[in-house]
Amino acid sequence: MGDNPLYEAAATEVGTWIGRHGGELIYGGGNAGLMGVVALATLAAGGRVYGVIPQALVARECALQDCTELHVVDTMHERKALMADRADAFLALPGGVGTFEELFEIWAWRQLGYHSKPIGLLNTDGYYDSLLTFMQQTVGAGFVSNWQMDLLMTDPAASTLLPALVQQAGFGSSIGLAEKI
Repeated sequence: MGDNPLYEAAATEVGTWIGRHGGELIYGGGNAGLMGVVALATLAAGGRVYGVIPQALVARECALQDCTELHVVDTMHERKALMADRADAFLALPGGVGTFEELFEIWAWRQLGYHSKPIGLLNTDGYYDSLLTFMQQTVGAGFVSNWQMDLLMTDPAASTLLPALVQQAGFGSSIGLAEKI
């Protein structure tokens, strides 16, 4: 969950928003950490939750059996491909290495043209400030272009970021969540 209670509050807000807006959460299928908080809040608010989890992580992550639909796959690659295919937009909350990996992969896929779905970074309590500063350094050093940075929507508030993601998606209301593994 992280050390800051604002992270859990933001995760609850995200799930509640998705559920109240008739949305569907596409996520990693676990009930632990912030991803579990988002999933449970989505369900509690009347939304649908589609979990995708590799068999090897079912016991380790305590798969959320209450998902509207839980899909168990063989590999992490299959998990991420299925999640990416099914979601209309992507959202990363504060998290760790797994969150970073999934965020950068989906961002790279967007800049390469593998998808055109919006990507959001929920910068709760400035969690991603240092990363965003570093990314601006990569622009200044000539490794990343401003247009690539523009592919990532950032906001500290779920209440403004989520509607912007859905609007940019242009259809549907399913949100793929990059989560901590």
